[in-house]
Amino acid sequence: MADKKTEFSRREFLTSSAVALGAAGMSLIDSGKAFGRQEPTKKHRVALVGTGGRGSSLWGKDLINNYGDVLEMVGLCDINPIRLEYAKKYMGATCPTFTDFERMIRETQPDTVIVTTMDSFHAKYIGLAMQAGCRPVTEKPMCTDEKMVQEIIDTERRTGKTLLVTFNYRYGPDATRIKEILLSREIGDVISVDFHWYLDIYHGASYFRRWHAFKQNSGSLLVHKATHHFDLMNWWLAAEPVEVNAYGELRKYGFNGSFRGERCMTCPHKAACEFYWDITKDEQSMNLYVKAESADGYIRDSCVFREKINIWDTMNVQVQYHNRVTMSYSLNAFMPYEGFAVGFNGTNGRLDVRVYHSQPWKVENFAEFRITQNFKSTKTFALPSGGGGHWGADQVMQDQIFRKTEPDPLGRPSGSREGALSALIGIAARHSIEQKRPIKIDELVKI
Repeated sequence: MADKKTEFSRREFLTSSAVALGAAGMSLIDSGKAFGRQEPTKKHRVALVGTGGRGSSLWGKDLINNYGDVLEMVGLCDINPIRLEYAKKYMGATCPTFTDFERMIRETQPDTVIVTTMDSFHAKYIGLAMQAGCRPVTEKPMCTDEKMVQEIIDTERRTGKTLLVTFNYRYGPDATRIKEILLSREIGDVISVDFHWYLDIYHGASYFRRWHAFKQNSGSLLVHKATHHFDLMNWWLAAEPVEVNAYGELRKYGFNGSFRGERCMTCPHKAACEFYWDITKDEQSMNLYVKAESADGYIRDSCVFREKINIWDTMNVQVQYHNRVTMSYSLNAFMPYEGFAVGFNGTNGRLDVRVYHSQPWKVENFAEFRITQNFKSTKTFALPSGGGGHWGADQVMQDQIFRKTEPDPLGRPSGSREGALSALIGIAARHSIEQKRPIKIDELVKI
């Protein structure tokens, strides 16, 4: 248990970082030149490290196409030069490319560095960017272990550069509506939460083909994927996690397979394997990965039944928050459909939400809501999916980053505080599974 001085310091960090982010907002340039306020005399200089699927599309091609009037892509960096050159062409970028990150920073002098590398390298590039005087923007998760969390916090304080973590789920129509209902206090004070996330046999299986299948790369799905979900809950509840208890098993993938190969493309079991994926039909994956294999050896269509896989596909987590709210969470990675179900138990009623991301049947509604107040009738309604990527969330988030200047009334901007709290729940859950005991957040990070 942390002593009072340590606990005060941790809370001081959490509070001060939130205040700093609120003051800075989501804008990536100085006040007075903020996007949307006036036409900047000089475009904001952006560099990108990591040109895989997410980097080359959402933070590459989309930025250049949608925000080229206010920003300039000045450099692209990746350890794989073949992938790098294809990504540059795919994005429509005209900037130089680099395999050396520090050289890119020296030669291009960016204002902002966007980090979309393998998760285990996020902390490295966030730190180097801040030390070079740049503002870092990172994809989730912020990082994959508690030492990296500490390094980012310390570097941010030392350099005065604030980190922006892109939790796009906060901007979806379903997540936004949940936050609004909780703020309205229709169900009173939240006492406990049931939260269950389902990854289907296509999306869920994809993590076991890729680098994500190893804890040393992704921190496990409890960090790589669930950090999104934990961030949503932290934001919905406006609460700090205190203690985590978790269970996890590998029940479908990895060593559970009755046969296996090296990769789908050359597998002798193509006809028999229900998880066979023909990567040759995916032009983007062929160009980004298969044609670039000679440079780094990374295989994008690896077998989901590799015996060395060390992440879990079945996870259950209990979280206790500082305000005595408790959450029961589950994540399963081989379901027949994808989405989530969440129920908030309040002093005056319950809010149930069912969200469908994909399903084998036809469903008109994207999200179904049910509000039931004690001693009153039930109210139900539905929301359609928002347009664009990630069910309407991506462009709303990027507009706020690159166009908006007014404060967000729902407090959706995310910095190191949000990145640390969401990642630490997953990190604590991983330790809890491995050590077979509850883990207090204060055991992991000391300020």
